[in-house]
Amino acid sequence: MTNLEALAIFVRIADMGSFTHAAESLGIQKGRASNVVRQLEAQLGVRLLHRSTRTVQLSEDGRGFYTRARALLADAEELGSMFLGHDAPLHGRLRVDLPTEFARTTVMPALPAFLDRYPDIELEISSTDRRVDLVQEGIDCVLRVGAIVDETLVARSFGKLPMVNAASPAYLQRHGIPRTLDDLLTQGHRMVHYTPTLGTRPSGWDYPDGDGFATLALPGAVSVNNVQAYHGAGLAGLGLIQAGLSSLKPYLANGELIEVLPGLRPAPLPVSVVVAHRQNLSRRVRVFIDWLEQILQPDLDRTATAAPVSS
Repeated sequence: MTNLEALAIFVRIADMGSFTHAAESLGIQKGRASNVVRQLEAQLGVRLLHRSTRTVQLSEDGRGFYTRARALLADAEELGSMFLGHDAPLHGRLRVDLPTEFARTTVMPALPAFLDRYPDIELEISSTDRRVDLVQEGIDCVLRVGAIVDETLVARSFGKLPMVNAASPAYLQRHGIPRTLDDLLTQGHRMVHYTPTLGTRPSGWDYPDGDGFATLALPGAVSVNNVQAYHGAGLAGLGLIQAGLSSLKPYLANGELIEVLPGLRPAPLPVSVVVAHRQNLSRRVRVFIDWLEQILQPDLDRTATAAPVSS
């Protein structure tokens, strides 16, 4: 129907939401990018993109075509490299999404070594604590902390993130150090609430209960939707927090935070990498996923992992 170059131009326009920026990134004229899309639409007999003076968005038909086009481009790349060894150079763009704290404390410090090994890979890193739409936002892979609720996605478990209860010394001086679950109520403790979407009901205080875990409703004056803000609220003495041990280690070591109720730690959180499809993964995506798993291992418990994402 058409050539791969035309599909690559269309996908880049859809990814960047701009004819101008896509053309600049590909080193072609904006007029050529526009002509390619017009020709595609004429061949298909549908509108792929909705254009305005400020935005370019995929149409309903365009979203389906975009998904198949990305898969076809990945297949073509895989076919072109199938006889290359594992040490063959990697190149091309890779778009990933990472939780803010993992990005700051673990991935960014290790990234220079990755780029030294693969200097021709162009990384685009989104760092958020919200649930991104892999297909709509053109994300190759996402690192997620917590349960995977979308059954249409393919997840590879990296392990579980140990969690701790903590508070600042100033907060504990005001409210006392809780020794039991009942102390949380009788001493009038408050927690910082974390919720991915402000306005939704916070989950409460997580604690072990028999063979599982239960939740205790605790009051709190502050709710946040960002992990770094959550940690900052705990450091400022605004309440008790429950957070990943790996990110709190420096604060626990220097005394800015103190662990409380160590025998009642919350449930460890699953850490997974997520892709939209098991098939059509380019070699650079698989290499990045393997590297990501390797650098995260010191912070995770590997007692339960799933089958790997493969091609």
